[in-house]
Amino acid sequence: MFVYFLKSTFRYFFTFFFILNFLNAEEIFDSKIEKLYLKNIRQLTYPSMGFEKAGEAYFSPDDQTIAFQAVPKGKTTYQIYKMNLEEQIPFLMSTGIGACTCSFFHPFKNKMIFASSHSDPELSQECILSEQSTTKTGNYKWDLTPYMNIYEINLDGSGLTQLTSGAAYHAECAYSPDGSEIVFASNVSGSMHLYVMNSDGSDVKKITTIDHCYHGGPFFSPDGKRIIFRVDRDQVDYLQIYLIDKDGSNEHQLTNNGAVNWAPYWHPNGKVVAFTTSIHGHRHYEIYLINIETGVEYRLTHHSGFDGLPVFSHDGKKIMWTSKRGEDGTCQIFIADFTMPPELE
Repeated sequence: MFVYFLKSTFRYFFTFFFILNFLNAEEIFDSKIEKLYLKNIRQLTYPSMGFEKAGEAYFSPDDQTIAFQAVPKGKTTYQIYKMNLEEQIPFLMSTGIGACTCSFFHPFKNKMIFASSHSDPELSQECILSEQSTTKTGNYKWDLTPYMNIYEINLDGSGLTQLTSGAAYHAECAYSPDGSEIVFASNVSGSMHLYVMNSDGSDVKKITTIDHCYHGGPFFSPDGKRIIFRVDRDQVDYLQIYLIDKDGSNEHQLTNNGAVNWAPYWHPNGKVVAFTTSIHGHRHYEIYLINIETGVEYRLTHHSGFDGLPVFSHDGKKIMWTSKRGEDGTCQIFIADFTMPPELE
């Protein structure tokens, strides 16, 4: 009996040791694969900066400053910040009231836009807008915060100007490459649609037509002719990536994988798009790349936690994204040197 006990114990110990080493080897392998095209990975935001979490960051036109959203310590809703990459001192751009999301730099002027609910007359109920939240069933979900409107502001924090108004959700906004237009998402019609307006808020045009689904996350292509976005037409909450001309014509579906695909963003070459996908599980989001001309996809990140909301620098040499790969496991912003996988060239 004692010998049998020793054999059983040894067998279980050996099995556990084998599995542990296998997992470690797999993690090391994944890390090596990731570092083929992501080098000098470093964390940009930390809880020590006064943030519960941070994410959805975008580069300034000179790639020296970033705009991002973060939840201040002790709060529950995002505010908008900017931060010089060398100094790494966050500067609050939003009012500190309500919920905020979706900041974006003007391509030429010292201005930026973002969405905020600070005009909500009932701010006693704080609404959290989270691009990383999931329901109990694992479906991708987010809050369409009421009175979320788009504002423009000077980079020194002055001149806050309201561009949209009303009790509806207006957010997920970005300038066109020449700065003359803004694309955004809104449920003002009763369904979530994409709109294009002049950068001063005038001449608003709806460019999507199918109701009872979510159209969102739009960005102009580098040439300003097309818009990339996400939509859940086939199955509620299961987003796919689409392309459309800025006038609403020539719509084209890019992904069709039964997963949740969101946060698409253009590489400056205009042929490759980075996006976030749940193809490996709803609690294991990763960043993929897709060549919109060939349809070839490439998995860029390899990490057991969350990786998403990728954006490229204007020269295409760096990529920035939101990840839980830090020591404390909170969502924070990371940056790396980027090389295009040859499969996508």
